[in-house]
Amino acid sequence: MQAEGTGDDPLSEQFGALAELRQEGLIRHLGLSNVALDQLTEAQAIAPVVTVQNLYNLANRQDDALVDRCAAENIAFAAFFPLGGFTPLQSDTLNNVAARVGSSPQQVALAWLLQRSPTTVLIPGTSTLAHLRENIAAADLKLPADVIEELDTIGG
Repeated sequence: MQAEGTGDDPLSEQFGALAELRQEGLIRHLGLSNVALDQLTEAQAIAPVVTVQNLYNLANRQDDALVDRCAAENIAFAAFFPLGGFTPLQSDTLNNVAARVGSSPQQVALAWLLQRSPTTVLIPGTSTLAHLRENIAAADLKLPADVIEELDTIGG
């Protein structure tokens, strides 16, 4: 189960209720969605958090510190809209890198996320089998350090 925050609202009431259900054995794991660092701290004081789900991608990286903290504490970080969502990622840098490594820009963007943190998981949407295969192939794409540095300039 996940409790969702707005970035400013205290989660103690919602998360506390979920923690009680966890103690009763009705819920196995607890996660958070759309939260900030302080909300993760608040929730962890109540019960263990196993995943955080936030908007995060190559161009939208306001949660860099949260991704780092999740990695340090072995908490899964589920990046939603990893390809930009309703406004797909568009960048000359991304396109140029993709051409150089022989992959699609979408594969490069997903590979960057997977290499960003060992606890990152992705929620890329797809409507076709071909697109699904392309997304899965991104997991095997290993980007060299110089490419990662170049891609890091997109969100910086």
